[in-house]
Amino acid sequence: MVLAGISLAIWMGLAFFRGGFWQLRFFDDDGASAFAPLAPWPRVTAVLPARNEAETIGRSVESLLSQDYPGEFRMIVVDDHSEDETVSHAEHAARVCRAEHRIRILPAQPLPPGWTGKLWALEHGVESATGDFPEYFWFTDADITHAPDTLRRLVSRAESEHLDLTSLMVLLQSKTVPERLLIPAFLYFFLKLYPPRWIAASKARTAGAAGGCILLRREALQGIGGFSAIRHEVIDDCSLARAVKRSGGTLWMGLTRKSVSLRAYDTFREIRDLIARTAFTQLRYSSWALLGTVLGMFLTYLAPVGLFFAGDPRVWRMSLAAWALMIVTYLPTIRFYGLSPLWAPLLPLAAAFYSYATCLSAARYWLGQGGQWKGRRQAPAKL
Repeated sequence: MVLAGISLAIWMGLAFFRGGFWQLRFFDDDGASAFAPLAPWPRVTAVLPARNEAETIGRSVESLLSQDYPGEFRMIVVDDHSEDETVSHAEHAARVCRAEHRIRILPAQPLPPGWTGKLWALEHGVESATGDFPEYFWFTDADITHAPDTLRRLVSRAESEHLDLTSLMVLLQSKTVPERLLIPAFLYFFLKLYPPRWIAASKARTAGAAGGCILLRREALQGIGGFSAIRHEVIDDCSLARAVKRSGGTLWMGLTRKSVSLRAYDTFREIRDLIARTAFTQLRYSSWALLGTVLGMFLTYLAPVGLFFAGDPRVWRMSLAAWALMIVTYLPTIRFYGLSPLWAPLLPLAAAFYSYATCLSAARYWLGQGGQWKGRRQAPAKL
């Protein structure tokens, strides 16, 4: 009875008092009304860090150089010591678009102590763009393609709503069985941690962003002291958003299907490693936080399913109500990915997998292998 009551109370809180994180229609940018045209349109420079992205960077660069943005737009690709044909594919894409004059490809300097690789590449790109005097930086990844109107919509929203940081969560792949089970859950859990309404609220402490697509005012970046202020952060997007909000900046984060990640996850192992890279970092490397998280995941996602089969009618009815709220709040995310509603009741399985990956993240940190990404260990060593 106690466990069933706790689980139901948790789901009542999540459904009605967590900023409506599951009501995706309120922050789905694809359905937003068009903003009024700007005159003049501000100058923008895109910075694209790339490390061993030969498979996808060509399509990503083409999508950026094909933006229908009315203002001055340039881009910088920072090659982060790639060991494949990343640079040649980026150069080829620029030639295909006949836009060699709007793109610069720079080699990143050696990674200094205390910096994570992506933030160092972004810092190098920002420094090289100083002479262009952009009013905005657009930070995106080398495995994402954007619709032609993406930058125009980002800038229009930022200017109209006086935003310092505007971010879009791009559409991740959901084709394989591992992706369909776990990727929608990734979005659901992220929004639960960082409800977009709370991100946008100036009085709320919540600050978040999606690193695959961030538009940031140059003045806001300067106001936090540049990337140097967060140079050691593994979860760089949310750390950037937090720094901007603490400095008095305004934030907005939404969703889009028009910008698409090209990175596929064919196996459960690949998604496990994606989660394990930053899960323990999210918990600030705290064993107590890990214990609380595992207990919380059990009470929230697993207990309602297990207790549903209890013989006591009072127990299984409360458990059924909790499971029903779980399904109802998850369905908008399932629909966002265009999947069958039959995937919604399987959220407890996804939660169990995420709990396992989080424990693995802690174990890797304790073994000195934390934050592994593209051959680098980014998490600090355990003392």
